[in-house]
Amino acid sequence: MKNDEIIVSKTDLKGRITYGNSTFLRFSGFDEVDMIGTQHNVVRHPDMPRGVFKLFWDTLQNKEEIFAYVKNISQDGSFYWVLANVTPSLDDNDNVMGYYSVRRKPNPRALQIVSTLYRDMLSAERNAGSRDAIGASTQVLHQFLKEKGQTYEQMVLSLQAL
Repeated sequence: MKNDEIIVSKTDLKGRITYGNSTFLRFSGFDEVDMIGTQHNVVRHPDMPRGVFKLFWDTLQNKEEIFAYVKNISQDGSFYWVLANVTPSLDDNDNVMGYYSVRRKPNPRALQIVSTLYRDMLSAERNAGSRDAIGASTQVLHQFLKEKGQTYEQMVLSLQAL
């Protein structure tokens, strides 16, 4: 991904893609016809811990934006990392209508730290089993953030500034 490239997508409340810019289509490997109406998790890489997505949805359900490092998978099986900023789209009555996501090139130095954290979270998920995976993953994340004295957003933004 180049420094000046931006990936943009929009989804409805159920996470179905309603819009994807040409950069999103290029990186994901999908045609627009095949992408529209598809669940956004079609680009979710299996290396992404479920605890990160729980944080995503908890934040978005509070009508707050979230910044996160995300590893996505392309249709051909290759992958790409992004710094995502996801925001709920609100109507005039403050009701969530969908979600708007803008992704940029992540700082490569940040990915070294994030990859290790996510690997630890995935390990906790596997060790805990399916039923307790999200809780175990979230616990690893909370412990990491506690040791750093940061929120997840503070961590992401400080890593991006490395």
